[in-house]
Amino acid sequence: MNTTPSPIPFISALRWAATAAAMLAAGCANMPPTANAGAGASDTAASAAAASLTTTPPPSPRPAGSSTAGQARTFSTQLATYTSVSFDAVPGWARDDFSESWPAFLGSCKVLTGRGAEWKDVCARALRVDSKNNSAIRAFFEQEFSAYQIRDDDRKPDGVVTGYFEPEIPGSRQYAAPFIYPVYGQPEDMLFADARKLPAGNGTVAAKVEGRNVVVQTGLSTRDMGAPGLYALDLSAVTRDTLDRKVRLRIEGKQLLPYYTREEIETKGAPNARVLAFVSSATALYEMQIQGSGRIKLANGEIIRVAYAEQNGQPFRPTLAQAANGKPRSPVKVRGSSIELQLDDGDEDDDVGGTSTSTIRTRGFTLARPTASGAVLVPGRRTAGPVIGSGIKDPSYVFFKESPSPSGGPVGAFGVPLSAGRSIAVDPRSTPLGYPVFVSTRAPGTGAPMQRLTIAQDTGGAIRGAVRADYFFGNGQQAANNARRMKERGQLWILLPRGLAVATAAVSSAIRTRGGPVGAGLPQCLVPTEGVCVDD
Repeated sequence: MNTTPSPIPFISALRWAATAAAMLAAGCANMPPTANAGAGASDTAASAAAASLTTTPPPSPRPAGSSTAGQARTFSTQLATYTSVSFDAVPGWARDDFSESWPAFLGSCKVLTGRGAEWKDVCARALRVDSKNNSAIRAFFEQEFSAYQIRDDDRKPDGVVTGYFEPEIPGSRQYAAPFIYPVYGQPEDMLFADARKLPAGNGTVAAKVEGRNVVVQTGLSTRDMGAPGLYALDLSAVTRDTLDRKVRLRIEGKQLLPYYTREEIETKGAPNARVLAFVSSATALYEMQIQGSGRIKLANGEIIRVAYAEQNGQPFRPTLAQAANGKPRSPVKVRGSSIELQLDDGDEDDDVGGTSTSTIRTRGFTLARPTASGAVLVPGRRTAGPVIGSGIKDPSYVFFKESPSPSGGPVGAFGVPLSAGRSIAVDPRSTPLGYPVFVSTRAPGTGAPMQRLTIAQDTGGAIRGAVRADYFFGNGQQAANNARRMKERGQLWILLPRGLAVATAAVSSAIRTRGGPVGAGLPQCLVPTEGVCVDD
């Protein structure tokens, strides 16, 4: 919650430390060592339960060139390749307790029913399944869905699985030391431009502001900038490569500029943003921004629950903690719109409990705490001491909203409450929000196999990459410890409703090289969704 885009949306993602793998005809090479034992007996029960389900209707005609789930053996996007596999080939499929994932899936259905006939029909049939019958639920998924293993753009099946949680930090509704760091809501002066409608190139264009939207005026030049209601937009300064294709802007004089950076917000304030609460730690607030949600506990015991609302449009550029050899403790590599996260070579469990005074371990990153931290400017408040800011150099900044659900899990980017252990955050380019995803990885600390059906219900700027998942562990100290420790190799299988049109272009047989051109016919999003992931 996300991340979340978050929207929602916040850091970037991943560097595989995986061995090269040849792709077998069944698409299930290099599976984790745990075998799919006991599948025969469970298949009998599953088949019997499946007989009671309504037969999936034939798919409606698809646009030329599209791929259809259940019919296409393999297809691709710019980011990932998808290969059909049998459910028997998914490690741990027959042993999972699907009833634990069922409430999260039904929660997703409340949103997915508005995403097309396939989902409407599937979710209607789901309501007739016995929620306590594990065999019936497994049979439902086998009847209604096709499983596709997700591989990255080098056809590698292995990626990185991390964890996140819902932090709780002390706070106050009033500004008074030590509660001097504001938790901002979405600013009223933030404007949005559709990157798909911006002219190509890096010139300056004339634009109008219509409500919250910036609309470029064609046929005008910079000579017309003096006209009432017109502003100059320098295209060289905007970031177009966002998942939702929105550019975040603000007005300054007669110019439209990128929205304020973290440093600018902390040293100049955000006069057009409502303050939801004040907290005592800038680094705790930063971690809550990275997590995408959190709880603020007031002195009287009241809990303010906050969820992701918006982001300032600036890239996530954290300050990584350094190891003794001077190299980053959590190596990353910037590639396009992603920060590729590598598996750790050494043991970093010394700070997983959050007690380290020099690092922040969160969502697979080991970040350096600021060396100097002081007061930030809050409009209308008199600060005690000089305004030097938090010292956090990351230019990105997350704005929150108060969550209406005081109980249960926090609301993720998909708009439904998250389920501890069964909800994951994903990159919505390769894994659409709301979809079932089977994850095979290992538990943090013990290394025991962790193979279960999850539901993709959140995202975040840290979660970027095809084979990339972030387990939601819940709230509380144990959840925090598990989430901070979780950084394991993993594999993913997405479940697609049979007959669903996906990835509007089929894959060629050529293997693309990492970082190379991907071909004009390949889409960015597996399933485009306005406001989450859209193609140009």
